[in-house]
Amino acid sequence: MPERFEVGMPDGVRLHVEVTGPANAEVTAVLLHGWTLDGRSWHRQVDALTGSGDGAVRVVTYDARGHGRSSCMALPTATLAQLGDDLAAVLDAVAPTGRVVLVGHSMGGMTIMEYAHRHPGHFAARTAGLVFVSTTAEGHTHTVYGLSPRIARLIRLAETTGAGVLARCGSWRPPRALLRALRPSIRWMLFGDRCDPTDIRLVTSAVARASLRSIGGFRASIGAQHRLDTLTALAHLPAAALVGDRDRLTPPPCAESIAAALPATELTVCPGAGHMLMMERPDEVNAALTGVLGRILADPPPRERGTDTAATVG
Repeated sequence: MPERFEVGMPDGVRLHVEVTGPANAEVTAVLLHGWTLDGRSWHRQVDALTGSGDGAVRVVTYDARGHGRSSCMALPTATLAQLGDDLAAVLDAVAPTGRVVLVGHSMGGMTIMEYAHRHPGHFAARTAGLVFVSTTAEGHTHTVYGLSPRIARLIRLAETTGAGVLARCGSWRPPRALLRALRPSIRWMLFGDRCDPTDIRLVTSAVARASLRSIGGFRASIGAQHRLDTLTALAHLPAAALVGDRDRLTPPPCAESIAAALPATELTVCPGAGHMLMMERPDEVNAALTGVLGRILADPPPRERGTDTAATVG
């Protein structure tokens, strides 16, 4: 069973954190969820990473501010920049030592990029590998919802206007009856050709836990993000990027630009899959994650490498 606790942020927000695995594991994998979701979206990856029982990997998930079981926040802090700061604080609290692999889905991937941009020294000292799942470094540049550009512009206008209204609704949460009625739309937007009924129920449950302020408030920051330049400085890290070819929110060009910025990245395009790859294609996501972890575990930590080199030179 995971250890559950809260981590307090400097502004008073409390983040719900779950940790599975031994504190002395060689590597800690931190899994960051997408916009309007929560840490439960990674349940198949947590099970895969901790099921072997070898204790080599510790897994951390947490609910972003305003999401899941974490507390709501002031509207000015509903930004990717703040989420990057939150990630740095969570690492200090729950994984203060050892190597870390950062795994981000959608907004979670953007959070990783923002952390690297805002805390480059902290990032470099801690991060040993990256996995980007259905995310982008270019805001809404490539997002056309699988529709014509003209219709996509109209949808984006309506979405932006609605987000502004929701952002002013504070800590209220979406009515469950409304979400049940919107389930077909959620399924169309987030999933590809196939969707397990348990997955759409989990997603709907997660959206029901997100505050209206977080649903509306993060929209502007997500749409405006541009962090390809930040990624180019991380090309030395083992990395993987995955995308579904039916992804209506972060389509394949998003992952392709990430892979271009990180030339050593293993790019996986999943036919027929949508935006929720960790649910739709858990085997592919798990394989990419274990591949990055395997490369890191096969390589001694920098301190050990330095010690070996010094002994050889001496």
